[in-house]
Amino acid sequence: MAFVTRAQKFDVVSLGDVVTDEFIHLPEGPVRVREDDDGRWLEIPLGTKLIIEDNSVPATGGSAANAAVSMSRLGLRVGLASYVAHDQIGLDMLSSMHGEDVDTSLIHVDSPSRTVRNFVLSYGFERTILVRHAEFNYHWKGCRDYEVPTWLYINSLGPDALAYQDQLADWLDEFSNVRLAFQPGTFQLEAGTERLARLYARAELLLCSRAAAEAIVGTPGDSSHVLDALLTLAAKNVIVFDERGGAVAANDTERLRIDSSLDSEPPLDLTGVGDAFASTMVAAIVRGMPLREALRWPSVNAAAASQQFGAQGGLLRYAELVGLLDAAPPTFTAHSL
Repeated sequence: MAFVTRAQKFDVVSLGDVVTDEFIHLPEGPVRVREDDDGRWLEIPLGTKLIIEDNSVPATGGSAANAAVSMSRLGLRVGLASYVAHDQIGLDMLSSMHGEDVDTSLIHVDSPSRTVRNFVLSYGFERTILVRHAEFNYHWKGCRDYEVPTWLYINSLGPDALAYQDQLADWLDEFSNVRLAFQPGTFQLEAGTERLARLYARAELLLCSRAAAEAIVGTPGDSSHVLDALLTLAAKNVIVFDERGGAVAANDTERLRIDSSLDSEPPLDLTGVGDAFASTMVAAIVRGMPLREALRWPSVNAAAASQQFGAQGGLLRYAELVGLLDAAPPTFTAHSL
């Protein structure tokens, strides 16, 4: 594999919790979606027995694993830093990552815990995920000199990982040459920007879904308002994406927007589309692309990911992505806000 950066071993290390996703495809008819002023709701008749398809295989998931696979397929040297239990699911996860050329030497096997299984309720192209987090003895021991990556990409972590993230911030202070991408997950959003201020301020890339960005800001608003509010956290570049693959981005000198490339074909499944977008954005920046050009990459990979069930099956390889970008119309580009 060609070297994209000067790091001895890793262009990027993806760090966060990994899980196994078990998909449950809900039948139409007894299940329905209801909308009201408070949002959209998945309704299942209480006490009923639903006949579901038995055609899905549990898959390794979680934002960190999804991102690692995505970036590896795009030609980066990727390590995954995480915790798994010493059980069959954990061993299957390691095997899955090996099959994707993701290095697992930074994964810690924590014997007392159990590897997490998430249940993905799939209905149409949308999904609702029943999430659990295992308790691990989180501790960041750092890397050997030859393992220090050019980029560290911090993904979703559990509620008991706050001290762990303090250790990561300390390590980043020591290794100031390591560049940080930060995609906060549910429990990091709940912890608040003040508690994790060091990571937000250290981030060269802050990546958020629209819902996550509004949770950080505290109130809904137009794109310019949300971007301005996120920039006050001191991240150098902020990217806010929607579930259809469109995005807005900003830094001190420019405000950009790119439309989704999902409009050509209806999505089959939106599971992992956000991870596909964010990790592909990171991959483009790791490869040295300026922000405006880099924004073309993730929407295309997110569109491909949406055409298969699961978070990783549709992720493109580097040559496939470049081919699609070369064939895209000249209008598919980022524009100034």
